[in-house]
Amino acid sequence: MALLIGTDDGVVRSAAETLDETERVLDADDVLRVRTFDGVAFAATRNGLYRSTDGGSWTDLGVPREEVFSIVASPDGERLYAGTHPAHLYVSTDNGATWRELDGFQELPSRDEWHTPRHRNEAHLRSLGVHPDAPDRLVAGVEVGGVHVSEDRGETWTERRDGLHDDVHHVLVVGPDDYVAACGDGCYRTHDAGRSWTRLDTDVDQRYFRETIVADGRLYAAAASGAPPNWEGSRGADAALFESTDGGDSLGNVPYPGAPTEVVLAWAVHDGRVLAGTNEGRLLAREVDGWTTLGTVATRIRSLATLN
Repeated sequence: MALLIGTDDGVVRSAAETLDETERVLDADDVLRVRTFDGVAFAATRNGLYRSTDGGSWTDLGVPREEVFSIVASPDGERLYAGTHPAHLYVSTDNGATWRELDGFQELPSRDEWHTPRHRNEAHLRSLGVHPDAPDRLVAGVEVGGVHVSEDRGETWTERRDGLHDDVHHVLVVGPDDYVAACGDGCYRTHDAGRSWTRLDTDVDQRYFRETIVADGRLYAAAASGAPPNWEGSRGADAALFESTDGGDSLGNVPYPGAPTEVVLAWAVHDGRVLAGTNEGRLLAREVDGWTTLGTVATRIRSLATLN
């Protein structure tokens, strides 16, 4: 089982969790998301979307817009979705050979509000998710633009952005109606497919969340006191790592190597262990007695995935 690490300048592959032997297998700018579906790996980058069956050789799939921020496959494997910057959505039904834009995504009532000065006054489709028990339902998270849900495989859409911060970095699809949204101001959970949201971070100081994961019934999250421009200076990121055994009703702040200056940006489960990657290139593992450092890479870890 290989570990794939998405970084600022490509994908790094490691056969060992200690990172003693690593190899850069894809040169690309800003690997925003590495994901695997049915033994196939995908890397969403600012240079395009790439696919690999072995984690070593990669093929550019030619998404119409170069900056690809998110990727998901339908449970039946027949459809591949790609989200881009600016925020557009594409689908392929022939394994990435051709792409069609899902124009309904542009027809959402709030579409003209999706922008931020930090991203060229545009937005990006940063997160895509689907659950096997609701195979036709597609969940999209937009930075900046909120959460939106389609019931017909991306053709038409409904806004589910009321009740949460619209700077959405990641939507974890835990169940068909159960999602966790990591946002630039807060972490939120819904049990009704986004019709209502509950804020999970009301009792913690850090409010800038990037990504969450659920493993063995435990929710893992991490946050900083502000966005990346604020991570430099005397105070640093003031970061924290949280674990919850009650679905986020309570977030327990746990110690980890690199805290509080290093921020956890990425998660994965590898060989039964929860792994985390930080903005300083540190790879962490959750052991029985707490978090430990497995190794480091030379640049920021933006995403993690495993490939059998």
